[in-house]
Amino acid sequence: MKPTLRILGIRGVPAAHGGFESFAEALSLHLVAEGWRVIVYCQEDGTGPVRDEAWCGIERVVIPVRVPGTPGTMVFDWLSIGHALAQHRAAQHRGEPDGLCLTLGYNTAAFCLRLKAAGVRNVINMDGIEWRRAKWGAAAKAWFWLNERAGCWLGDHLVADHPEIATHLATRTAARHITPIPYGAEAVVPRHESEVLLALSRLGLSSGGYATLIARPEPENSILEIVEAWSARRRGLLLAVLGRYDDGDAYHRRVRAAAGPEVRFLGAIYDRALVPQLRAHGMLYVHGHQVGGTNPSLVEALGAGNAVLAHDNRFNRWVAGPGAGYFRDAASLDAVLSAVLGNPARLAAMAEASRARHGEAFTQQGVLGQHAALLRQWLPAVAPQAGGPHGAAG
Repeated sequence: MKPTLRILGIRGVPAAHGGFESFAEALSLHLVAEGWRVIVYCQEDGTGPVRDEAWCGIERVVIPVRVPGTPGTMVFDWLSIGHALAQHRAAQHRGEPDGLCLTLGYNTAAFCLRLKAAGVRNVINMDGIEWRRAKWGAAAKAWFWLNERAGCWLGDHLVADHPEIATHLATRTAARHITPIPYGAEAVVPRHESEVLLALSRLGLSSGGYATLIARPEPENSILEIVEAWSARRRGLLLAVLGRYDDGDAYHRRVRAAAGPEVRFLGAIYDRALVPQLRAHGMLYVHGHQVGGTNPSLVEALGAGNAVLAHDNRFNRWVAGPGAGYFRDAASLDAVLSAVLGNPARLAAMAEASRARHGEAFTQQGVLGQHAALLRQWLPAVAPQAGGPHGAAG
């Protein structure tokens, strides 16, 4: 019988919504290739019955939810756990081992009490320190704070995407209860086929003639400081800003107002073939995230061999390493930009350092292999698979 994994806590696969979805897709495909049965719970807007679908060997359990926004996500998480419990009980009735759950994120970790009470093994990837983010109000911060603690109590084992996150979680639970595993990314090289170059041209870009900034437009991602610094003087290089900017948002308007003629707002681009090439053809990647763990966008920049300028904090320094450049605010970024843009040898060394750091810690196959090994340890009973049998872990 195949080992079974149920993935909870995301909107589903194929990925269309963010880093966790992309990770879940990559992990699911990796495990299916290794002989696992993988079930992913997928949220759909609207009404109707729960239905089962197949995609690339992955079993999708599609749950329609008519409640919009965050409340709808909470409803979806509750229903997903209910479905997983029903499947667990059915397997018990048949006398079969039922595998385990992987919950991505702790935003509704309190709901995992239902899994704990039923004896369902559940590994939780705890993501970043969500309750510290400036964008949340007091009520949301309190909810995340409580659920972070609930996840530490209710998860059979925790995954931290960064050593500093693991250190933080160890203040809530035993350190032996936590395994640090970062995000991974595929290595990307620039392609020079006419279709790629034409796609760049349509965006007003040319290979090697721009830097990228790819992040949600929020204050904690230093978007305003980056745009102000870039616009402080002529750079001879465009800054290509990806993301959805809404004129109804005061912060978004401030960012746009601060932009000089060398800043290009490209909008939200979801083309999964184009975005890696946008990175790979860029000269530089600017990363302003101030909080969190291992940010997927930064890892992807390393995999694309971008010279990296990152906000100076303990999270980014561990990810990007000593070969990157760092800044604290608009003034320090202005100084760093002025120093590196006129120094081709330094830019080349920074790009090489990015590729080396990616190969050292963030290759996709290496990261997925670490997750697969951990999940095997937590299977609740012996289950044969490709490569031989394995047993339960304590």
